[in-house]
Amino acid sequence: QVQLTESGGGLAQSGGSLRLSCAASGIIFNISPIAWYRQIPGKQHEFVATITGDGVADYADSVKGRFTISRDNANAMVYLQMETLKPEDTAVYFCNYQDRDHTPILGYWGQGTRVTVRR
Repeated sequence: QVQLTESGGGLAQSGGSLRLSCAASGIIFNISPIAWYRQIPGKQHEFVATITGDGVADYADSVKGRFTISRDNANAMVYLQMETLKPEDTAVYFCNYQDRDHTPILGYWGQGTRVTVRR
C-alpha cells in the first residue's frame, strides 16, 4: 500500500520556524505532485502547498512568502520549511499525492504531524 509518513512538527513561538518532512512510497513518486494539507478540529483538510515532480511549487495565499516546499526524489522525500509562523498556522499537517485542483488522490490520511504556534 502507498504510504506517506509525516514528521517534524512541534511547538514554536510566533515568528519562529519549523521544517516538516514527508516520507513517501510508491513507484509514481518521481512524477507525481505531492501536496501538504493541514487540518484544525472541526474543519476539512486545507491545501497548503504543492510541488510537481519537476519541482514547480504552488502555495495557498495564506502561506505565500512564508513557507517553502521542496522535494528530494532520490530519497522520496518532500519537505515544508515554515518560517514566520503565526498562531493561525496551528494545525495537524498531512501530505498526500495531489490530483487536479489541489485535491488529494489517496482516500486516506496518515497520522500527520502536529504544529502548535504560541502567541
